[in-house]
Amino acid sequence: MATFASASSCVLINSKESQRNGVSLFQYSGLRPVESMQFGAISCDPKVSISTSAKCGRIKAMASTVSAPKREKDPKKRIVITGMGLVSVFGNDIDAFYNKLLEGVSGISQIDRFDASEFSVRFAGQIRNFSSKGYIDGKNDRRLDDCWRYCLVSGKRALEDANLGQEVLETMDRTRIGVLVGSGMGGITAFSNGVEALIQKGYKKITPFFIPYSITNMGSALLAIDTGLMGPNYSISTACATANYCFYAAANHIRRGEADIMVAGGTEAAVIPTGVGGFIACRALSQRNDEPERASRPWDKHRDGFVIGEGSGVLVMESLEHAMKRGANIIAEYLGGAVTCDAHHMTDPRSDGLGVSSCIIKSLEDAGVAPEEVNYVNAHATSTLAGDLAEVNAIKKVFKNTSEMKMNGTKSMTGHGLGAAGGLEAIATIKAINTGWLHPTINQYNLEPEVTIDTVPNVKKQHEVNVGISNSFGFGGHNSVVVFAPFKP
Repeated sequence: MATFASASSCVLINSKESQRNGVSLFQYSGLRPVESMQFGAISCDPKVSISTSAKCGRIKAMASTVSAPKREKDPKKRIVITGMGLVSVFGNDIDAFYNKLLEGVSGISQIDRFDASEFSVRFAGQIRNFSSKGYIDGKNDRRLDDCWRYCLVSGKRALEDANLGQEVLETMDRTRIGVLVGSGMGGITAFSNGVEALIQKGYKKITPFFIPYSITNMGSALLAIDTGLMGPNYSISTACATANYCFYAAANHIRRGEADIMVAGGTEAAVIPTGVGGFIACRALSQRNDEPERASRPWDKHRDGFVIGEGSGVLVMESLEHAMKRGANIIAEYLGGAVTCDAHHMTDPRSDGLGVSSCIIKSLEDAGVAPEEVNYVNAHATSTLAGDLAEVNAIKKVFKNTSEMKMNGTKSMTGHGLGAAGGLEAIATIKAINTGWLHPTINQYNLEPEVTIDTVPNVKKQHEVNVGISNSFGFGGHNSVVVFAPFKP
């Protein structure tokens, strides 16, 4: 694992084999390893690369000094955000979406897309009155799974926001523009309908669109087909961490010189019987049917699970050099990110938060940011019993002083958008940077005592974001963190 810290806040970990293999920069004061790990050699450069080939015994912490981090200065490698697009429970407009969040409005309501009367959970962050007019032709619109409809609309709106409409794109080298929009579950409606046709009517009644509209890469493919974007194109599927994984990978395509622009994010549409029923079977959902708008309550003592949501969130990520050349409006800067794995359990997080804390640390190292610079966290905060506290404990282990930090939970209002969650929350993070206002975490009535960070309870707060991070974690132990900041030339 790679990391850094300022001299005042880091610790080094030494092992019995330290003389042969060196010491590795592990994590910040306060985190006590609970099991043997593997560490390799470390350099003194701020961008540390550590192998994991060496075995080590008991871990012993000792103070040391590490040089301060340095942010990327090469305009070819600096990544800026030039466009944003979404489909959400609050509509398709970015400003309307964030204004609803600032007002503390809950988007959670009773499910009416299908008959959920026999389900033990009957509410969700269901999108209503969705329109793809102007973005998808009528014939395809009728065939497509909602997952891909949301992707196409949010992706094209993001391109429009970046002043990259079709006429402009046709004048550009589209082999240098890629698409990386992932999904945790893909076209689950198309898949469910195909299975139902097979069982009830036989294989000859399966639509030829069954496979193409089910597979998770189709969002990126369809967006590229419609816009002619011929750069790197694929999808990532890491459950609820998907969108952040896509941002991280997209940025690295630009940094490696493989693309000038990447259209990246996540999309999901699982508010259907199979999706809701599956998560009920996992015992993951809140069952607060009598007051659904109060069901998603991150960090509250009486939380009882997450609320399923849906939507899509997409960013246009661009090299600073390319954005400046075309005179693009720069919304914010992506400083870096990281991905790790808990290697622990399919659905439960590590109680010690090690996978999350190491991911935060590595993201800051990638961004060239010291922990003291971060003053805002858009938390994963799904309203689950184990997950909420594991995340908070990890944050507190990385950030020694959280007195000036604010942390909020977008899912308290939108529900959990699964593979789309990181995309929607990246947009919320960037809007916080742009507006100087943080949306509240609603339904904060009785916080867990371990939550000592300001969660912006129930009412929005004015806050100048210096550096903000957005966390997303998924089933399988997938952890992801992305780092944003105001753009400064």
